[in-house]
Amino acid sequence: PEGTMAFTGKYEFEGDENYDAFVQKIGLPSDKVEMGRNCKIVTEVVQNGNDFTWTQHFPGGRTTTNTFTVGKEADMETMGGKKFQATVKMEGGKLIADFPNYRHTAEICGGKLVEISTSSGVVYKRTSKKIA
Repeated sequence: PEGTMAFTGKYEFEGDENYDAFVQKIGLPSDKVEMGRNCKIVTEVVQNGNDFTWTQHFPGGRTTTNTFTVGKEADMETMGGKKFQATVKMEGGKLIADFPNYRHTAEICGGKLVEISTSSGVVYKRTSKKIA
């Protein structure tokens, strides 16, 4: 079906909006806040139908990988390193995950990976450009 492989690729951080307000809202420790600011994270996505492997490569060699199937509960790790279970849904070409204290969406928009996280009314937007 059309759009099945839409997410597959490697994306490099390009810019974000509202970072500080958002990480304060979710209670990210200050050392992690500094580490994540304007961080050239490379996000690597492998999509095989409804199965996804979503890896974030941080400068300095640290990576986090989340593997999930749309519509099934999966073990996930947040940008703050918290682990929990979430079910990722696909709605209108957007991946949507509801976490304990925020909602995260991801979509491909004009060849860019656009991720939006919302927590208690604070919206954090991160854009990454496709590099592979």
